[in-house]
Parts: sequence; structure tokens; C-alpha cells
Amino acid sequence: DDFGATYAEVEIPVAMADVVDEHRTLLVEAAAEQDEELLERYLEGESLSNEDVRRALRKAVIANEIVPVFCGAALRNIGIQRLLDGVVDYLPAPTEVAAVRGSDPISGEPAERPSSDDAPLAALAFKIMADPHVGKLTFLRVYSGVLSSGDYVFNPRTGAKERIGRLLQMHANKREERKRVHAGTIVAAVGLKSVLTGDTICDPDHPVLLESMHFPDPVLKIAIEPKTKADQEKLATALQRLSEEDPTFRVSTDPESGQTLIEGMGELHLEVLVDRMRREYRVEANVGRPQVAYRETIRRAARSEERFVRQTGGRGQFGHVVLELVPGESGSGFEFVNGIVGGAIPREYIPAVEKGVKEALSLGAVAGFPIVDIQVRLVDGSYHEVDSSELAFAIAGSMAAKAGVLKADPALLEPVMDVEVVVPDGFLGNVIGDLSARRGQISHTEPRGKGVQVVLAHVPLAQMFGYVKDLRSMTQGRATYTMELDCYKEVPESVAVEITQRRAR
Repeated sequence: DDFGATYAEVEIPVAMADVVDEHRTLLVEAAAEQDEELLERYLEGESLSNEDVRRALRKAVIANEIVPVFCGAALRNIGIQRLLDGVVDYLPAPTEVAAVRGSDPISGEPAERPSSDDAPLAALAFKIMADPHVGKLTFLRVYSGVLSSGDYVFNPRTGAKERIGRLLQMHANKREERKRVHAGTIVAAVGLKSVLTGDTICDPDHPVLLESMHFPDPVLKIAIEPKTKADQEKLATALQRLSEEDPTFRVSTDPESGQTLIEGMGELHLEVLVDRMRREYRVEANVGRPQVAYRETIRRAARSEERFVRQTGGRGQFGHVVLELVPGESGSGFEFVNGIVGGAIPREYIPAVEKGVKEALSLGAVAGFPIVDIQVRLVDGSYHEVDSSELAFAIAGSMAAKAGVLKADPALLEPVMDVEVVVPDGFLGNVIGDLSARRGQISHTEPRGKGVQVVLAHVPLAQMFGYVKDLRSMTQGRATYTMELDCYKEVPESVAVEITQRRAR
């Protein structure tokens, strides 16, 4: 009834004594194998103390040789005390780990920060959270140095200084104010306005950039609209705060329909966020059918030349560009190369050409999806002393990019997910057959424990909608699955035609 706050240790039941002895022997043997002195004592028949076993296990855990497993139930805090004791007994203290590595934000040279209060401040913002009582909370892991409330810190990403307001030690839903925290501490800071997830904050006099987190691009989008006029303003606020908290969640507006679109990593991700809007921000909203974030690319190289000329009595507009479009490697995105020599186009107009190319590629050629994995090279062109302008070259660049893509055999790409299904042996055939019917490619299957198989497959995201319900029904609720983005691959011709026709409608 008190959710695990009090617990009792009792004698092991007689019926279980033999089983416990057997497993304790295995545990002691595993610990002794990590230390030659202990192994020698153990083989000579000497009994090892609990402290000996803990010391050997700690050494093995820190070296990633052994992984301790604790039993418990988080819902009612059963076994939590033993878990926390295990953290203290077996995991390394901040002073026992290697210095964190980063780089100098100006020179790019490697830099290190040892876990010491005497070293300059270096901390990583690993989570942003909107708290209804104190506002925006930035969770920090202090790797080196000391952080105090009121300190000014430097953010290498923005190049700006910010002032730390309050420092809070978080205990689930309780907060304890701290004036000063040391290396190794996890703390929440109030008052940091422009810090995002993955940013480094550091000593302004000793800047360092720690390795940032990599966030994959969203692969699924749905339309969302407020149910009432009263919800409209609250919806905008809720979406802004949720996007600050979660870098894999993005909000955009469809330029054609004017609809608000939310993008995420999958059905469940977006369902949870919409549910949070209702519970935490009291926003009622209607959501549309999920849409896959397709991409487009080109299959072969092409050359394109376009002129933009306007003469309207006064000063006119003139821009002339020649582009070469080349397919890039998978995952390379967009690359613009300035190949102008001899001043055929003045240097100040080159960024305008790149801007025009980017705008054209963002609208696609097959079905209006962004074009990726492409290199665009500006190789030639001309200008007019009076009539040329940035606008003229931006439009010429856009026109040349559109025309070049159509010559370069454009194709549609779809996100393919890396899917792992854990299923009992008896349902293995059903699961493999279903994945194959979803255009999935089975990588391999492998046993995991007694009577359980793991199926690894690559499946197009468009075929995975509603999969959790289908999986439960075909396995009596005994199978589970996880998936993450693997890559983008070309869509089969028949499917591409269907998608293009649907977008046209």
C-alpha cells in the first residue's frame, strides 16, 4: 500500500534453498573469473565474502564483461531499493570514467574535459521539458566544473551567452532548489531560452563543443486542426512546446492546403504526442490520416540551361545559368557546387542561384516531394551589368533545376523500416508470411530463449500502418515488435503511379 517504501528481508524458503545455492555458486564463479587472486582462492576451496564478490563484479561491469539483472516492478516500486544499491555498488562514479571528449568550437581541434570540479565548466543539455509551474526546464548533465545559479554560460551553437536562473534537483514530480552543482551531477536549469536538446553549455572563457546527439528526420506526417476556435491559440502553444522538447517532432504548414502538419517517427510517436496535447495542454484537436514522408531523387546525370529575362520599360531582370545535375549516394541529401570560373557569374549572385535551386528541389518533380541524394553543379552562365539581380538569378536557378530534374529520370523514394518482431515459435510462419505480404524482405530469424524467435526484416513504412493490431490478432497478443528508419529506397513502378495519381487528386 505504501508503494514499496517499506520492505522486509526474510529467510529463504526451505523448498527454494537448493535452487538459490546453485545460482549463488554460478554468481560467485562468474565473479572469481574476473580476478586472478579471487579465482585462486576460490579454486583452493576458500569461501569468498560478499565484499569480494561485489568488488569483482564491479570491475567486470565497468569493463562491460558482465551485465547485472535485477528483478522488480516499477509500477509499485518493488525492488527499487535493490536496483539503486546496485547502481552504487557496480556502476562507475563520475571520477572513474574517462575525460569527456569534444572539440574547440573555433579551431575544431580535439578537446577534453576531465570529470573534476577544478576543470572549466562543460555540460550537455539532453532534455527540454515544459513545466506548468516554473516554465521551460533544461536538463543538464555536468561533465566538468561547477555550475551555480546566476552564472553566465556560453552556447557554442548560437555563439551567445545566457544566464542560469534557478537550478533544480528533480525527484520525479518534486523539486529541490540547488545553489551550486558539481561535476557528475544531473540538474534542471530554469532561464535558458535558446538552448535546445543536444546543445553544449560551457565556460565563456574556455569554450568547448561536446559531441551532439543525432536525430533522424521524421518519416510520418498527419494533418491536425483545432476542434473549436478557443482551441486554436492553445494548439499553437502546445505544438511549439512539444517541438522544443522533442527534436524528432516537427510542425509545418502545407503551402497548398494551408493545413498544419505534424511529423514524427511513427504512428505511436504521433499518437502519444496528440494524447499529451489533450491531457497536459487541454487542447482538443482533429487529426487526419497518416501520410508517409516520401522523397524523390534522380537516376542519371543531366545538363540544364535557363535564362530569365524581363523587360518592363525601366530596369529589367536578367539571369542566365547552366547547371549539371548528378545522382548522389544514398543518404547524401543535397549538395551545391560552385564551378564558375572566369567570373561568368559574379560571386554575389551565387548564393541566390543556390537558393533558387533549393526551392525548386523542395517541390519535387514526380509527386511534389523533396528531392534528395543529388549534387547540383553551377558550371556556366552570364549576367547583365544593369539588369542582373539576386532575384533574377534565383528564378533562373529554380527554372534550370526544375528542367534538369525532368531530364534526369526522376524517381520516387519511400522510407524503409528496420523491423524486429519477437514471436513464439508457433506463430513464426504467420508473422513471416504477413511481413512478406507487406512487401517486406526478411533478413534472418534467430532464436531468443526457449520457444521464442526473433524475425528481422526491412519493410516499407507505408505497409506498417495498424501493424500492432494485426500482429496481436495473429499471435494471440504474445508477439511484440519495434521498428526504426533504415533507409530510403526506390518505390516499385506500380506503387509510384498509384501515389502520384493520389497526390494529383
